[in-house]
Amino acid sequence: MKQEVFRTQQLSKLKQLLAKVPVDKIFLVHGKKSYESSGAKKYIDSLLNGKMLAAFNEFEVNPQLNDLISGVDYFKKGTYELIVAIGGGSVLDMAKLISVFSHQQSDFKDFISGNRPVKAVKTPVLAIPTTAGTGAEATRFAVLYMDKNKYSVDHPVLLPDYVFLTPELLPDANTYLTACTGLDAFCQAIESVWSVNATDESENYALQALDIIWKNLPLAVNANDASAKGEMQEGAYLAGKAINITRTTAPHALSYAFTSYYGISHGHAVALSLPFFLQYNYHVNDSDCIDKRGAAHVKMRIKKISTRLNLNIETLEDTFIQFFDSLGVNMKLKSLIPVLERDIIINNVNYARLNNNPRLVTQEVIREFLAKADE
Repeated sequence: MKQEVFRTQQLSKLKQLLAKVPVDKIFLVHGKKSYESSGAKKYIDSLLNGKMLAAFNEFEVNPQLNDLISGVDYFKKGTYELIVAIGGGSVLDMAKLISVFSHQQSDFKDFISGNRPVKAVKTPVLAIPTTAGTGAEATRFAVLYMDKNKYSVDHPVLLPDYVFLTPELLPDANTYLTACTGLDAFCQAIESVWSVNATDESENYALQALDIIWKNLPLAVNANDASAKGEMQEGAYLAGKAINITRTTAPHALSYAFTSYYGISHGHAVALSLPFFLQYNYHVNDSDCIDKRGAAHVKMRIKKISTRLNLNIETLEDTFIQFFDSLGVNMKLKSLIPVLERDIIINNVNYARLNNNPRLVTQEVIREFLAKADE
């Protein structure tokens, strides 16, 4: 499906779109405390002239199956023509799931686990991100947790119909959240470059995103620079468009257990292994290469990352660790998780994501990463 994107200068067009939908036919999904603290409530009130909307916000930061069931039940109490989602990645994902799952006729677990195909029917969604990093506004995926396992529901119908990108809602986020969401987008872009599903189109989006994020994330985090945060929003959107084509790879595959079992924020959890896998994937050979285009092709793509950022490929692992440290993101597992049960990470790897990695990743490789990161 084709997505329509509005930016600040196109606010009048967005208002025209909203004016076509009766206010009692709009269903709002938003965060809890962040809805007011980010200025999102004030913005929505202004956008809709202060009219009251049916609103849902009863879900966790990492949404659970029961949260989705509650959201769908509430949604079905009315008849809605548009879902407006304003918030971070979890908010946008919840709205995407409600828009589609309210039209499915079976046990949600069957769809989430991939045992039953999702029907391509939905209520349209307008996504308004208030963080710059998840790219949820640009993807056909939505994340949900069941029994501590993280699932990514994947279907074209989940892509939001409309997106509104405005930097006006970004400046109030705290530095750690800004860093984590920004690193999520940064990791998405890099993983997209080396993914087995990479195309010329996805690479174009990913390299543009890397350019923007590398230059602007330190300013957004360390200087609270409003202009840099606006640029980060564009970078995150481009990274989202890249992974919408390629899916994520090994760093995301390992990250989910760090979040589920140890409470580490998603972007931080992904960043923990990205430098390791950058060097690991760069040293791919024909015997362990999963990408059908061959090891030389993978190495060529990864070299584009260092070339684009004007960095030395051989020292890129250390450079990225220093970059993450400069953003206040702790890369030492020992201090983050004093007692790490390595088997928890190994036994809860998301293989759907791991299989997109260009080089074979065995349990021994994961143990090697965990030992190195825990030094």
